[in-house]
Amino acid sequence: MTRNINRPLHPARMSLAEVEAAWQVGGETPLPECTYDPELHVGPRLTIETSEERAARESVAREVCASCPALPACTLYALEARPTSGIWAGRTPDELAGEVVEEREVA
Repeated sequence: MTRNINRPLHPARMSLAEVEAAWQVGGETPLPECTYDPELHVGPRLTIETSEERAARESVAREVCASCPALPACTLYALEARPTSGIWAGRTPDELAGEVVEEREVA
């Protein structure tokens, strides 16, 4: 199975080798918290969630991201990758898009 390289892969869906390659910080690899419970950050694979279930899941995912050791690296990755779904660095894709626009306006 091949993966579309134009679509960013959420850290929760990366293999350990991909995580190690993407998250090197000072020679160490802080494992993103989302690798322990991927569905929390990207949603369930086989079921459809209600809007209330999604809001609750995303709220917990944001809390997990807040204390994640990979948060700085994840933020940079998310701003570069421009995700279309999931919770990345404690933010939704729409929230990240706003941050990207703000950074470009300052530059």
